[in-house]
Amino acid sequence: MNTREVLRYGPVRSLLVANTVLFTGTALQATALGLQAYRISGREADLGWIGLCEFLPAALLVLVTGSVADRLDRKKVALLAISGEVACSVALAVYALGDPTEVWPLFVVALGYGVARAFQAPATRPMPAMVAPPGGLPRVVALYAATWTGATIVGPAASGLLFAVHPTAAYVVSSLLMSTAAVLIAALHLGPPPDRSMLGDRPTFRSAIEGLLFVRRTPILLAAIGLDLFAVLFGGAVALLPVIAEERLHVGEVAFGLLRAAPGVGAAMMALFLAVRPLRRHVGRTLLVAVFVFGAGTVVLGLTRSYAVAFVALIVLSAADMVSVFIRGSLVPLVTPDEKRGRVMAVENVFIGASNELGAFESGIVAQAVGTPATVVGGGIATIAVVGVWFAAFPALRRVDRFEDLGH
Repeated sequence: MNTREVLRYGPVRSLLVANTVLFTGTALQATALGLQAYRISGREADLGWIGLCEFLPAALLVLVTGSVADRLDRKKVALLAISGEVACSVALAVYALGDPTEVWPLFVVALGYGVARAFQAPATRPMPAMVAPPGGLPRVVALYAATWTGATIVGPAASGLLFAVHPTAAYVVSSLLMSTAAVLIAALHLGPPPDRSMLGDRPTFRSAIEGLLFVRRTPILLAAIGLDLFAVLFGGAVALLPVIAEERLHVGEVAFGLLRAAPGVGAAMMALFLAVRPLRRHVGRTLLVAVFVFGAGTVVLGLTRSYAVAFVALIVLSAADMVSVFIRGSLVPLVTPDEKRGRVMAVENVFIGASNELGAFESGIVAQAVGTPATVVGGGIATIAVVGVWFAAFPALRRVDRFEDLGH
């Protein structure tokens, strides 16, 4: 099934539009929040603390959020979670109106946003598999990833322009976009709900931890998630872009917004390429090579003082990251039964999605101690080292050839 045939399915188109709007709003808010925090305090560590505040809820609530996504209507859970994200964006807009001088209220809002997203991620991430036509999941995953990457171009670029006018403007537009996404998701027609008969009438601890247990006893899944976990944890250079832009590249808000959009450019280009020509062979080895390129691009970003080189490095490393996102995004639903996807996605959200914030915390704290260049370069080198370890330790992963060889 080719991309054109996949896009003929109405639910697929509706999901892609809804997520484009949602991701644009969240990317816009994230860019403004990082820049505002650094402008208020001038401390790299505060970028890290924001990341930690957004990460902790996903980690602490992992046994709850996955079970909620599997037991309840995923669309209703997603709508409630997005409403919480909108409330946080509104709170940021109100706080920005007062010309703030303290950064700690941003941490409080970031924590609330982390709680909302902890519920939103496991409820929405199984949706591509719920709307995909037979045989079309890899292309739907690639298109779904393209909506996110497109949003990471438009959102940060728009955020830089809006922030130059006033930080409040960025947060207001973000809240409007998230609200629009909620309306679109409310109208979305999903496939039949998962079979919940195996979950039992009441939640149990065993049922809650089934996502963790399933990942642990599925070597390929454990290897793929673990690889991305360490890559994102060590390669969290994007969180330091406000510092890189001001202290090493010496550019203003608009140029920073464009630089922050560069990862989206590379990821979108790769996502569109994969949507047209999905990866068919040598899946495991390609994943390892992609993470290696991600680490190498991070090293270049940490060494350069050239805006153009930094822009290109971000494009390259994000394109490589998109390859790993595509592979993992296709692999996880293929090996996970639908009735467990919410719990597995909650685990994946902690180890992958939320690890972006944990990586931001690590990068911010280390940068405060040893400087931004050493932090970014060291993270890239550590990522390359992890690839070598995974190549030797997980032969099952590197031997994966076709997606069709996987299945539950």
